Order: sequence, then structure tokens, then C-alpha cells
Amino acid sequence: MNVLVPQTLVAAPASFGGTVHDDCLHGSAVIENGRLIGLAPPTGAPERMVLPRLVEPHCHLDKCHTIHRLGQVGGNLHEAIARQHADKNHWDEDDLRHRAAKGLAEAHSNGCILIRSHVDWGNEPAPPLAWSVLVELAEDHSGLQLAALTGIELWSYPEFAQTVGDVLRLTDGVAGAFVYDDPRTHAGLKAIFATAQSHDLMLDFHVDEGLGDLNGLEMIADIALDTGFDRPILCGHCVSLMDRSPDDVTRIADKLARAGITVCALPVTNLYLQGRTDGTPDRRGITRLRELRAAGVPVVIGSDNVADAFCPLGAHDPRAALALACVTAHLDSPLADWLPAITTDAATALGAPPGTVDGAALTDLLTCNVTHTADLVSGRAPLRPASEDLA
Repeated sequence: MNVLVPQTLVAAPASFGGTVHDDCLHGSAVIENGRLIGLAPPTGAPERMVLPRLVEPHCHLDKCHTIHRLGQVGGNLHEAIARQHADKNHWDEDDLRHRAAKGLAEAHSNGCILIRSHVDWGNEPAPPLAWSVLVELAEDHSGLQLAALTGIELWSYPEFAQTVGDVLRLTDGVAGAFVYDDPRTHAGLKAIFATAQSHDLMLDFHVDEGLGDLNGLEMIADIALDTGFDRPILCGHCVSLMDRSPDDVTRIADKLARAGITVCALPVTNLYLQGRTDGTPDRRGITRLRELRAAGVPVVIGSDNVADAFCPLGAHDPRAALALACVTAHLDSPLADWLPAITTDAATALGAPPGTVDGAALTDLLTCNVTHTADLVSGRAPLRPASEDLA
């Protein structure tokens, strides 16, 4: 079968075979022992595209699909937090399991093999019900990672940090926090880094989730560099970079690159919540994707909130999130350059192997009946398991 493979999703394109076709390699798929080992010279026009399964690096399975009981919602970040907090009266075991399973099914149907969900932890060190329910779901979904979402200030209290760190280590969790202009931010960051170091945990932050004078991202980079922290660090949102000067952006991006920190853009929710005025917004609620990548900072893209108080729309669909990022942040062709943001780079950001196409098992690959990466990102055709099309 004649296929296209985006060059950016191949670890060794020079030895993979095929001929260059726009931003892809074109050839006849060579399958050996259930793996795609290369491309032979093409024997005709390409029929479909092959790519790795997708990665959802940032979502909220504990909150998703609550919009039907929230009434008319809309407002800024703090109003959304208040509305979602009030909804927790409904969060019993059955409700959480039903909604989270619905979100997982949606992500899997959209090609995801690896998913990281944040889970609201609350103010107490003991794990919340949502954590216990999603840990059970993770036992049946090997690609589901869970990150504890707490206020950064809570980590500055030793008992909280020790207890949560112990739970995360026992349940293969990720240490996370919401970093937003709190007076105890620096103390909390020092503590969460120390806990992650001692418990061998990855770190994931909601940071600078708003336009304005916020600088939690640079604090995180400084502490990562000072401590030599060597586990994956993912920083989501980082919207306030839009309000920083070019010199500030250059300085912060350099620190992020040297620290090996990945930035996760979340265009759907950030565009919905940020830059609100009484009329049509004239600001873009998205981080500086192009400048960060040009500085060597890994960038990934996630779906974030789906049908909840933070965004009444959305879907657990990395292709849709990438398509919106392309429009919002002017991510130009060749679009293969941005596909790692929802595949290989996103997997690395979550501490997993990058999962490139060359040598991959067919069960870890997808096909799509398109012959241009713009059509792939646009979602013009559904994704299918490669094991059904190439075997």
C-alpha cells in the first residue's frame, strides 16, 4: 500500500526509505513482524497517511461533561472556578466514573494512546474521592496518567507535601499545582520541587493562566535550574507571556530551554476565558508558541477543559486543539512541523518514549485517508488503527 508518513514523526528519515512528498515521505509500506520498518519506492499515488497514536497532555476528566447541569455559564477564570467548585456537590463515585469514562472513550476514539488528566485535590492532604475513582480507571487504561492539582501555597506546608507526595508515589501520580500570583508561590515551588525530587515524581503546573503581570513561569525555570531537577516538567497555559516584552520572552525562553521544561498551550479554554471585555475580545489567550519553539523550548498542545464551567465546548481531541492553535497562533505550513506537539514531543513531555513511526508496531500507529498534513490536522477524515489497514 502506498502511504505518506510525516517526516517529523520519523526518527531516522534518511534511512526510512521512500521519496520526499511535500512535508512527508511517500512509499510502499514495508511490514515485518507486525511493525512498519520502512518504505519501499512508491508504486503509485499515495492512498493514506500513517502517524503515531496521539497524546493528550492536559485535560480534566474529573470536571468534564458537567455543562448540562451548570446552566448558562460564561465568564473569567475565577468565576469558572467558583461555578465548578459548587458543582462538586454532585461528585459521587458513580458520577465521577461515568463522566471520566465518557471522556476517556472520547479521547481513545480520537486516536489517543496516552492521556494526562489533572485531578482537583482540594485543601486537605488526604486524596479526594475523584483521585481514588480515577486511579481505579487507570488500572484498566494503561495510558492514563493522573496529576494532582492543588494550590501552590499548600505545598509549602510540610505535612501536606509529605502526605501528598507519599500518595502520588504509591499511585504513580504526578505532582502538580496551580501557580497564580500567590504570596507563598516561591515557598510552595521550592517545596514541590523538593517533594518531587525525594519521591521521584514528574511535575506539571498550571501557571500564569491569564493575561497581565504574572511571572510564575520564570520562577519555575529558575528553581529547576538551581536544583538541577532532571524529571520531566510540563508547564500549561503560560498565557501571560503575551504581555511580556520581547527581551523578557527571550530571557524566559532561554531559561526554559536550558531547564528542559516543556510548555503546553491550551487554546480552547484560554481563548474562551482570557481577554474578556464587555464586547468582542481583542486579545489572544494563547502562549507564544512560535517564539518558544524558535528558542528551543519543546511545545505541546492539549484539549484542557471539555464541556464544563471553564469551557462549555471542546472535545478530548488533540487534532482539534492543534487546528485551533494553528489559526490562533498563526502556525504556518508545513504543518508536519507541528504534529510532534500532539504525538512524539507530547509523549516525551509525559515521560514516555517518543513513539516515532519507524519500527513501530502497527497497534501503535494510525492511518487517515488524507494526502496532505493540512487535511490531517483539519480532521477531514477519521483516524483508524493501522493494524486494520496495513496488516
